[in-house]
Amino acid sequence: MKVYGITNCDTVQKAVRWLKANNVDYEFHDFKKLGISLEKLNEWDYKAGYEKFLNKNSATWKELSPEVKENVKTKDDAFTLMQEKTSMIKRPVIENNNFLFFGFNEDVYRKLIK
Repeated sequence: MKVYGITNCDTVQKAVRWLKANNVDYEFHDFKKLGISLEKLNEWDYKAGYEKFLNKNSATWKELSPEVKENVKTKDDAFTLMQEKTSMIKRPVIENNNFLFFGFNEDVYRKLIK
């Protein structure tokens, strides 16, 4: 299992605590240190649609100027912005084989580890 996120995110911390408490092995990918590849963003888009992981509720998105927000019209626009400002990616991102989930939800996580 791979967990993508940033270490100082409360939701990521909650997810990691849950995974550890349930003895789930995972590899952590820190967006701040390692960034995110265009290939990975395209893979997630293919599986879920980029709107699912472009977090327009994030503080980072809200701090953008109206002009920048208005110029996000395609997935390529969104990906460029997400690579520059990885905090705009909904997190954590959980990958496990064909399973892909954005965010934290104990019920979903329980189904994942069964």
